[in-house]
Amino acid sequence: MNHIDTARHSRRELLARCGTGLGMLGLSSVLSAEAAESRQGPLSVRAPHFAPRAKHIIHLYMNGGPSQVDTFDPKPALEKYQGQRPDSIAGLKTENNTGGLMPSPFKFRRYGQSGLEISDLFANVGRCADDLCVIRSMHTNVPNHEPSMFMMNSGHVQSVRPSYGSWLVYGLGSENENLPGYMVLGPGLPVNGAANWSSRFLPGIFQGTHLNAKADLAQMVPNLKNSELSPIAQREQLDLIQQLNRRQIEQSGSDPILEARIESLEMAFRMQTAAPETFDMSHETATTRKLYGLDDGGRDFAHNCLLARRLVERGVRVVQVYYGNFQPWDTHGENAKTHKRLCDEVDPPIAALLTDLKQRGLLDETLVLWSGEFGRTPASQGTGRDHNHWGFSAWLAGGGVKGGMSYGATDEFGYRAEVDRVHVHDLHATMLHQMGLDHEQLTYRYSGRDFRLTDVHGRVVQEILA
Repeated sequence: MNHIDTARHSRRELLARCGTGLGMLGLSSVLSAEAAESRQGPLSVRAPHFAPRAKHIIHLYMNGGPSQVDTFDPKPALEKYQGQRPDSIAGLKTENNTGGLMPSPFKFRRYGQSGLEISDLFANVGRCADDLCVIRSMHTNVPNHEPSMFMMNSGHVQSVRPSYGSWLVYGLGSENENLPGYMVLGPGLPVNGAANWSSRFLPGIFQGTHLNAKADLAQMVPNLKNSELSPIAQREQLDLIQQLNRRQIEQSGSDPILEARIESLEMAFRMQTAAPETFDMSHETATTRKLYGLDDGGRDFAHNCLLARRLVERGVRVVQVYYGNFQPWDTHGENAKTHKRLCDEVDPPIAALLTDLKQRGLLDETLVLWSGEFGRTPASQGTGRDHNHWGFSAWLAGGGVKGGMSYGATDEFGYRAEVDRVHVHDLHATMLHQMGLDHEQLTYRYSGRDFRLTDVHGRVVQEILA
């Protein structure tokens, strides 16, 4: 039986027809230990379609759109044609008008045994070059933040589809039912806010859980501890509330909102035990803290990279680490100055994360993705660069992906993906594949039709797989 193929009914409908429903699943731990063992919950681990190469995903999200020609896509032709606007790019329209070509002020060097070319802005990441697969031929649909953020997260330019993290937890469950299977680390919120990690028409338990991640646990998870009631009293109180919720479902039928509330209440109760240990960095060794630079100011992004490792180490399926509030990589002005500042902050902890995962044997089972929602124009916008959806770079590491290589290419100026083009749908198909899921089979019945993350598109990029 293929538990994911819902050609006739949604999972919720099938469970309801069996007299259970997601609400009963949420109460399984309340009934008895034996009942909990005999009944699967919505976050229980489920079999993939085929043997996976990865168990977890960490997405390092540079929200705002980093410049590919300043980071991972060297274009020496920009110096030759500086200030010019060749005919080959004349018809490429972006959100705003741009001027002539503007070369990168940063030098590219060859790193590792592979000789992969990477900008000096990412010199620390460059030391991990032999683990990186840089896709230089990414492209997406539109040059605007909001729809492109939705596309990168959910495979659609509107906020009407579940995020890829929700799809993955729906399809595979999580290896730790005491923590959300899909976690999103701040600080702050990117453009679109929580809509980026919404479960939409999938059950609410699969939605991403956002943490305004700070070094102070109380700021990350407010009201985690109940100072008024003991754990036993809380459990008794919750049992009563859940009995009333169950009675409502029995009388009125399946209610997705109520079922999601039942699950969230149970998760909140379990997190009181699991979260403090997970988020407490005090037990990390001095060596690890130094690796991430936590004692050199303890910047939020470095803290969240380490927290991402701790989360996948404890079985969380998907972790997204957004760089900061809103869209900090949106460099319409002072592109060089801003990229230098941003990369100075993100380069060391990203390298630390890759190194740490590898040392712990976690990189083989963790697929790390670095990307924004699009790139930036090689042509100038004053001292900045405009949005560019025609071509940009992303990279993958670990999780059964070949390292020490680049794949695809943009034109000679870095404007448009031309060789071995990779759409966001293809990236999603490849991510699911590495997690053991066929993107054409991972479906959910809603509103009279079967939906999937990649819609009717997507190709697994087999050329980059080990």
